[in-house]
Amino acid sequence: MSTVNLATALNICTAALHKGREIGAAPLTVAVLDQAGRLVSLQREDGASLLRPEIATGKAWGALALGKPSRLIAADAEQRPAFIGAVNTLAQGNIVPVAGGVLVRNADGGVVGAVGISGDTSDVDELCAMAGVEASGLRADNGL
Repeated sequence: MSTVNLATALNICTAALHKGREIGAAPLTVAVLDQAGRLVSLQREDGASLLRPEIATGKAWGALALGKPSRLIAADAEQRPAFIGAVNTLAQGNIVPVAGGVLVRNADGGVVGAVGISGDTSDVDELCAMAGVEASGLRADNGL
């Protein structure tokens, strides 16, 4: 597989949302992007707040744009705030530098997309993203 298609994106969303319900997470929003950063699927649970789609998409898009999971972008933001601020300016504010955005890798390790989740704490968002990707048969990369 060279990119995330609709069927895979829907599987990722379903599994991620199932994980959220299983652990009692707050209402989640899941964004799945293909390797070019195009939105393939966006699923927003009832009760998810207004900006959750943009936050979830920003986590995933930032991971693709910088080639690293949003958890690592968050670490960069702490260590090099001027750099991440400048990059986010270049990205027109579309990067959300907190955990919850993971790269989606194929069996060979190639990046085929990204998933971003928003709604609960960043760690819970990331846990659900990882579960969604793994359930789809692909590899989730959160940088750890």
